[in-house]
Amino acid sequence: MNPSVTGVHEECGVFGIYDIHGGDVAHSVYYGLSALQHRGQESCGIAVTDTNGPFGKVDCHRGLGLVNEVFHSHDIEKLHGNLGVGHVRYSTTGATTIENTQPLVLNYIKGTLCLAHNGNLVNAAELRQELEQTGALFTTTIDSEVIAYLIAKERINAPTAEEAVVKACGRLRGAYALVVSSPRKLMGIRDPYGLRPLCIGRRDDAWIIASESCAISSVGGTFIRDVEPGEIVSITPEGIQSYHLEAKPARAHCVFEYIYFARLDSKIDQISVYEARRLGGKILAREFPAEADLVAGVPDSGLTAAYGFAEASGIPFGMVFHKNSYVGRTFIKPTQEEREDSVKIKLNVIEPAVRGKRLVLVDDSIVRGTTMKNLIRDLKKAGALEVHVRISSPPFLYPCYFGTDVPGTNSLIAHQHSVEEIQKEIGADSLGYMTVDGLREIAGGLPICNACFTGKYPMEVPDHEIRDALESGCRHC
Repeated sequence: MNPSVTGVHEECGVFGIYDIHGGDVAHSVYYGLSALQHRGQESCGIAVTDTNGPFGKVDCHRGLGLVNEVFHSHDIEKLHGNLGVGHVRYSTTGATTIENTQPLVLNYIKGTLCLAHNGNLVNAAELRQELEQTGALFTTTIDSEVIAYLIAKERINAPTAEEAVVKACGRLRGAYALVVSSPRKLMGIRDPYGLRPLCIGRRDDAWIIASESCAISSVGGTFIRDVEPGEIVSITPEGIQSYHLEAKPARAHCVFEYIYFARLDSKIDQISVYEARRLGGKILAREFPAEADLVAGVPDSGLTAAYGFAEASGIPFGMVFHKNSYVGRTFIKPTQEEREDSVKIKLNVIEPAVRGKRLVLVDDSIVRGTTMKNLIRDLKKAGALEVHVRISSPPFLYPCYFGTDVPGTNSLIAHQHSVEEIQKEIGADSLGYMTVDGLREIAGGLPICNACFTGKYPMEVPDHEIRDALESGCRHC
């Protein structure tokens, strides 16, 4: 479903590459970020350094917009270096401004530090205040700058960059997948819970660290493995080394990576995203069967689960919407009404496919309910006899604090209404949500974070932040 209207937004994507033999990597970072574009569409950036050139010199280009809007051939040609870090951003904390684009580049006494971050910290405000008391001057409003300053501060007295990262990350609470470059190293860091994904790949003599395996494939690399929760990997000309944070809490991988965020051709923590979504549809067919003539999905995120539902139910799978891929990004529209108008242009019902039929309509989520209500209305106007809605996630009941932009509870239809009331409100003939047990099944038994459905957070979240989110529907996460 269109994220700008549902309220569930992409997170961020990070990418790093180190060509040990000195080849320029800016083009590879560009293609890696393009493969991660689904994770963030508001801004992007690339920072590169030549490990054989002047110590600490960084070439950087950042901007607001999609990767192909921000970078043109002449921009890429100006970025020279064999060590590169890239980022695509959806703003979960901080406004969408050029100052908040990443990667962040810090020049300090030990050289330079380039950092790209996916996730959210729950103690960012506390750490920021502490750093300000010691003289830190912040130029952004994002959590990522807090992390960068902590690493730089620890590096002054630490003998190695790796030890500085271990000490700095020991103070962080929340979700983070980081790609960090120093003048001669590329590092990848994943939070101890494994909330955000991060993986390692290789292409000839170049090492790659990325949010998803699809980005590694897009640059001709081979997936090696996932970065383990709480692991720091450090890449130098001597090879790859692994370090671990002391904290070893119970893992809590974000289940929404499998439901919505990640690309279909990615594999995260050894689980295929495609197979997880397909299995989700099969579970829905088992738990909430329906008598119907056709199963369809809401493009694009509902299509694979719809296919799984059709497989398990024996009801034919079909396409009932045409998606206009040339419509601009709807999240930039300033009002809800304008965003909804954009969706009307983007998704159109294929009338001959639905006329006189009973439909099962599958999607990944219902947040506010407005989009689903409009889609059902359009389907019935086009001649659909019945529309049975099946959702491949449980009802959203609580805000997220770890990088998924779920609105506050005041904006969540399931927090205000029962399933029966939601069914009536959206005009569905029946409504079935994935159960929490079903979530565990699609994740292959992987320990998951499902706090946005259950309210059971994997770590302590400050009370005032919960209260603020409940009252105002904030975008802290």
